[in-house]
Amino acid sequence: MLESHMLELQIESVRSQMYEAYKQENAYEQALKLSQKLDELLNEFEGLTKQMCV
Repeated sequence: MLESHMLELQIESVRSQMYEAYKQENAYEQALKLSQKLDELLNEFEGLTKQMCV
C-alpha cells in the first residue's frame, strides 16, 4: 500500500514537471522525456493495482 502511494506521488510530480516543460518554449525534448517517464510510472502503477486485486 505504501509503495502505491509513493508511486502516485511520483506520478503527480512528473506530470507537473511535464506540464511546466510543455509551457516553456524550446522544451520539447524535456517534455517528451518526462512524458515517457510518466508512461513508465503509470504502467508500473497499473501492474501494482492489478497485483493488489488478485
